[in-house]
Amino acid sequence: MSSEKFDDLYVFLCVAREGSFTRAANKLGVSQSALSQTVRALEERLQIRLLTRTTRSVSPTAAGERLLATLAPNLDGIAAELELLREQRDKPAGRVRITCSDNVLRFLVLPKLLPILREYPDIQLEFDINNGFRNIVADRFDAGIRLGEAIDRDMIAVPIEPPVRMCAVASADYLARHGVPQHPQDLLQHRCINLRMQSAGGLYAWEFEKDGRTLNVRVDGPLIFNCAPPIVDAALAGLGIAFLGEMDFAKYLQDGRLQRVLADWCPPFAGHHLYYPSRKQPTAVFKLVVEALRWTE
Repeated sequence: MSSEKFDDLYVFLCVAREGSFTRAANKLGVSQSALSQTVRALEERLQIRLLTRTTRSVSPTAAGERLLATLAPNLDGIAAELELLREQRDKPAGRVRITCSDNVLRFLVLPKLLPILREYPDIQLEFDINNGFRNIVADRFDAGIRLGEAIDRDMIAVPIEPPVRMCAVASADYLARHGVPQHPQDLLQHRCINLRMQSAGGLYAWEFEKDGRTLNVRVDGPLIFNCAPPIVDAALAGLGIAFLGEMDFAKYLQDGRLQRVLADWCPPFAGHHLYYPSRKQPTAVFKLVVEALRWTE
């Protein structure tokens, strides 16, 4: 039976339950004659009588009773599920899965999402802490967070922070002992704290730019980490020069525990974006998360 014929079955169900074409027509908001024609067409298609009609009432035949017993629970279940879906569309509820780095979660994401968690108790957020590039479609994430320049073109990208800058820093004690680098190439003579990229496995080449000239420097030093927090700790301990986003060092630059170097070689660039597939149909809870994270000038 083709999909459009399910309307006929619903009409039959309503008439059989009401025991009256008049009451069923009032309930469905259509004319009595239209219902009668619909049921008659259904009977002709099935080649069996489903309803016994008298001047005072309408009742199912034996075949109609059998069809009614089969239809009622199934159509009621479908109606209930559709209503639940409508409620989820209108009322923020359910789970959203996001993959991002630890510091992005700590400094950018959680501060913005805590208010909606308090306001909407039926929301559940799941975070995958990962500094590498995850395939959010294959790994069944609703969204991911990356720097804007690293997002594939077939994704929708929503900025969650203003333009950012990379930041080379060291403690005052380290700079007093080893001197202050004046050019990115000077880093080759310094003890630097390296970052191993989880996605490619190689060490991150520090990227600098000035007056349209770009320069990548592969530094060396006593420590290699694959995430940001221990890099910050090592810089605070005076173990070398570190290179991460400003966000990672902001607190310690402000209180003077770390000092910035090569600032003129670190221009601003597109900050972190929330990204998700362009074909995704957003739920109410997902739209709420997107708007809570969105950065506007």
